[in-house]
Amino acid sequence: MPHSELLIILQHIDVDLFMKREKAMSESQIKELVEVIAKALADYPDQIVVSEINSQQTTVIELRAAKQDLGKIIGKQGRNAQALRTIVNAAATKLRKRAVLEILD
Repeated sequence: MPHSELLIILQHIDVDLFMKREKAMSESQIKELVEVIAKALADYPDQIVVSEINSQQTTVIELRAAKQDLGKIIGKQGRNAQALRTIVNAAATKLRKRAVLEILD
């Protein structure tokens, strides 16, 4: 999926649902954001499962998808995966935490 298609998907997501200007995004909202974006990219959105493992300073977000959708979620040369990781890291930085996105099959 070209980079521009991911941008179009992101434009259709209600950003206000996830981020309020007055307060930072919560950890559960980061998980929800990853889930919404992954479901928008997937052909089988019902098979998208996002789980979250929290520790004091680090959050690991695990994304599982159908094997047929892994290529779309990862993207050419990993561009979609890198874009998702950038979004996750930006949101986690506001919480003064470190976040890692793992894409599992």
